[in-house]
Amino acid sequence: MSPRPYNLGRRQAQIDQARRQILDAARALLGEASRYTQFSVEVVAKRADVARATVYYQFGSKTGLLEALCDDLAEAGQMSELAQVFTNPEPEVALSGFVARFGRFWDADRVVMRRLRALAALDPDVGAVIAARDQRRREGLAVLVERIKKGAGLPPTTDPDRVVGILHALTSFETFDALAPANEPLAAAIPDIVGLAQAALRIATPP
Repeated sequence: MSPRPYNLGRRQAQIDQARRQILDAARALLGEASRYTQFSVEVVAKRADVARATVYYQFGSKTGLLEALCDDLAEAGQMSELAQVFTNPEPEVALSGFVARFGRFWDADRVVMRRLRALAALDPDVGAVIAARDQRRREGLAVLVERIKKGAGLPPTTDPDRVVGILHALTSFETFDALAPANEPLAAAIPDIVGLAQAALRIATPP
C-alpha cells in the first residue's frame, strides 16, 4: 500500500521547513560581524537547530548550501527580471537596465552580500561560488558590449574586452557599496554607475 497523500504532503512540508530554517540560519550567521568567518556546515546546522546530516541531505555539500543561499538572495533581489533586460532592442538602454538590476540585487541584503564577498577571499569554497557568479555577470556584459559594437555604438579603436572589464568592476557589489552612502540603499548609486558605464563605452585602446 502506498503512503497516504496527506502523509507525503506533511513530509514535504517538513523538508521545505528544514530547508528554510537552514537558509535563514546561514544568512543570520553571515550577518554577525564577529562570527561570519566561522561559516561552515556544522555551525550553520547548529544555528538552524538541525543535524549536520540534514544540511547535507538538503544541499549535498557546503558548496551546495552556498549555491542555494546565493539563489535565495537572487530571488529576494528579483534577479529573475534580469532576462527582460536582454530583450530590449536598444543595447545601451539594456546596459543601463543591467546596471539598475544589479544595484537592486546587491541591495537585497547589503550586510550579507558584503560578508559573503569578504569571506570569498578567505574560504576557497565561498570563493569558487562567488567567482562563478561573477563570471556569469561578466558574460552577460560581454553580450551587451558585443551588441553595442555591432550597432556601431563603439569607436573603432575601442577594446571590447577592456570595456567589459571596466563594466564588470562598475557593476560589482564593491562599487555599489562604496558609492552608496551607508544610510541609503545601494540603489542610490545607480544613476552614478549608469553614467560611468556609459563613459566606459567611449574608452579606446591606447595607440
